[in-house]
Amino acid sequence: MYVVKSPLADADLKTVAEALQGALVDLIDLSLVAKQVHWNVVGPRFRSVHLQLDEVVDVARAHSDTVAERASALGVSPDGRAATVAGGSGIGAVAEGWVKDSDAVGALVAALGAAITRMRDRVAATGEADPVSQDIFIGITADLEKHHWMFQAENT
Repeated sequence: MYVVKSPLADADLKTVAEALQGALVDLIDLSLVAKQVHWNVVGPRFRSVHLQLDEVVDVARAHSDTVAERASALGVSPDGRAATVAGGSGIGAVAEGWVKDSDAVGALVAALGAAITRMRDRVAATGEADPVSQDIFIGITADLEKHHWMFQAENT
């Protein structure tokens, strides 16, 4: 079997691999959290929140694919299995059952905040090790911060 060889030094590859895997897990979980809330949101702002949640799902899924493909390009096997996501995500669980629209917005503010905090740590960690991966993390962070702002504005 052919194994992709990374151009990065071993120590840098270890740093970048951990950052990419962590980002993958968080992004997959963010998409699942947003979809769970999407299916269960109720209240007078149902439609607008429902649609906004799908925007987060789309962004998280697109970025998770970018992250996984970057890992593969560096010779790191990405792991998006359910058990890996459940065990490694930094995003908290959401309540089961119906979710009032204002609580749904609050849940996304918290989930996005957690993902952003961890993503910014990855930006810092990869700056010297691999500016290409760092650039990916910067773009992801910008997109997540945009959604974070929009959800915060919903409950003001």
